[in-house]
Amino acid sequence: MIAEYGMGHRKPLGTIVIFFILIIFTIWTMLPIFWAVITSFKNPGDSLKPTFIPYKQFKPTMYAWHEVFVTHGDRTMRSIRNSIIIATFSSAVVLLLGAFAGYSLARWEFKKWKNKDISFFILSQRMFPPVAVVIPYFLIIQKLHLLDNILAIIIIHVAMNLPLSVWLMLDFFADLPRDIEEAALIDGCGHFKAFFYIAIPIAAPGLVTVYVLSFIFSWNEFLFVVTFGYQNAMTLSVMIAGALTVVGTYYYRIAALSILAIIPPVILALVLSRYLVRGLTMGAIKE
Repeated sequence: MIAEYGMGHRKPLGTIVIFFILIIFTIWTMLPIFWAVITSFKNPGDSLKPTFIPYKQFKPTMYAWHEVFVTHGDRTMRSIRNSIIIATFSSAVVLLLGAFAGYSLARWEFKKWKNKDISFFILSQRMFPPVAVVIPYFLIIQKLHLLDNILAIIIIHVAMNLPLSVWLMLDFFADLPRDIEEAALIDGCGHFKAFFYIAIPIAAPGLVTVYVLSFIFSWNEFLFVVTFGYQNAMTLSVMIAGALTVVGTYYYRIAALSILAIIPPVILALVLSRYLVRGLTMGAIKE
C-alpha cells in the first residue's frame, strides 16, 4: 500500500515537471518568431523599442512589408527565386547520388578498398569547416567562369551535403531486409529494377528525410553564397544579412525577411511530416 501510494503521488509530479519543461522550451523556441512577427509590423523608430502589444504600445504599420515587396521588390523576388531553385535542385542531386552510393555500400562488399574505409573517407569530407575550402572553391569557380551564377552555388551545396546524405542512406538501406530483393533477383529482376522498384519505395521515409535536411541546409547556407554570388546569385539569407549596414541595423526589414525565409522550409516539413518522422526513426529499434 505504501509503495502504491508513493507511485501514485510521483506520477502527477513527473507529469507537471515534463509539462513545465515543454512550456519553457516552447517559449524559448517561439519567442524569436514572435519577435520577428511583431517587429515586421513596426515602423523604423518603434522597431528599436522593446514593445510587443499592438495599438497599446505601438501602432502597427505595413512599412516593412512595403519596403520588402515594393521598394526592394525586385531584389526580394530574385532572392526568393534563387533560394528555391538552389535548395530544390541541389537537394534533388544530393538525394539521387546519395541513394546510389548508400545502396552500393549497403549491398556490395568492396575488396581493394573496404566499405568502412570508403564510408569514413566520405564522412571526412564533412568534418572540416566550410571556410577552409572557400579559397580553393573560389579559384575553381573563377576558372569555370561561374562566379555570380546559381549553377556554381548548386554544385558547391551538392558537394557539402553529399557526405551526410551518403551516410544516412547507407544506414537506411542497411536496415532494409535483403530477402525481397534477393527474391526479385532470383525471378530475373536486374539490380537496377530491384533498386528502383523495391528498395526505393521501402526506403521512401529515409529519402524524404535526406531531401528535407539537404533542403534546409542549402536554404540556410550563407558563406558560399556571399562569396560566389554578388547580385544574380543572391539568396534570401544574404539579403537578410544586407540589412546590417554602416548606417545601422534595419530590424524591421530583418524581421520581415526572416518571416519569408521561415515559410518554405516549414511548409515542406509540414507537408512531408509523416514521412519525415518515420525516416528519422528508421533503425531506432533493433530486433
